[in-house]
Amino acid sequence: MTISPVTNSHREINVTEPVSPALERVKTMLFKPFDLGKWFTIGFCAWLAFLGEGGGGGGFNSGFNNSSNNHFNAGNAGSAGDSLRHGYHQARDYVMNNLNWIVPVAAAAVVLLLALWLLILWLSSRGRFMFLHCVALDKAEVAEPWTKFEREANSLFWFRLLLGLVGVVVMLPMLGGIALMIVRMVLHGEPDAGGILLAVVLGLIFIVLAIVFALINKFTTDFVVPIQFLRGGQCLAAWREFWGLLADNAGMFTLYILFQIVLGMAIGVIVLGAIIITCCIAGCLMIIPYIGTVLLLPVLVFKRSYPLYFLRQFGPSYDVFPPASSAPPVTGLQPAPRAA
Repeated sequence: MTISPVTNSHREINVTEPVSPALERVKTMLFKPFDLGKWFTIGFCAWLAFLGEGGGGGGFNSGFNNSSNNHFNAGNAGSAGDSLRHGYHQARDYVMNNLNWIVPVAAAAVVLLLALWLLILWLSSRGRFMFLHCVALDKAEVAEPWTKFEREANSLFWFRLLLGLVGVVVMLPMLGGIALMIVRMVLHGEPDAGGILLAVVLGLIFIVLAIVFALINKFTTDFVVPIQFLRGGQCLAAWREFWGLLADNAGMFTLYILFQIVLGMAIGVIVLGAIIITCCIAGCLMIIPYIGTVLLLPVLVFKRSYPLYFLRQFGPSYDVFPPASSAPPVTGLQPAPRAA
């Protein structure tokens, strides 16, 4: 895969050059020398950073059935439709007859889930600066970055909270509309061309919006957080600075996202190979909270390092790596002074 570089203020910028220093960063941090205590400390910061993202692994649905169980004729389809309608009416009647306890239980569940989501969002916002601190400075520290970046992490938390609420308000009605179209067709027992068209349109809009929100979250983690790390201050101010880079280099950042997809596929193949070679023992360990993060720490350090080395191509003021002897060779300057 050959990608021609672009220039920014007489600097060559490409998406493949950061791979080598990112790999070197992994070796320097974790294997020169190998320190188990350092792994567990940095692993804790990484665990907080990725808290709630479900990166520990997932199960495979057993969707393979015998062919005798997979054929449906028109009579079976009609019977299934009748069963669905009957089940819907039963569920509706049950809910209406038990509103006295269903409503308070549902309300309590919503409040608990919301509180849990807010806690995870806040902890992961703190964790992203802690993990970045460890990777950028090659240090295994918890208390110092927890305190040092409190203001920046809180600003990131509020930004992510607002983004999440906007996403819910915008996208949840679309899911509700799609579900309503499907339920109506099931209850009527026949397809509705208008309903199918509306469901497809809503589904396409939902996919586009999901991609937009995912890109905002990706750019925030990969670039806005490092800019906050360097400058200090609010998340929106860092986003305004990054937006200038993004607007001036839209094509290169598009290649960055595409190359990240390629890297993600390659990493997935490597992890899957490790699981197969260990007869799924590694996979079982990876789904254990925190332990799985420690095992995957080389992957996580690489994924955190790669965007940092990509960002520093835009000039010394975007270089988070100090020119220390223990770090991989860099040409940037010391991180910019933090705002008062």
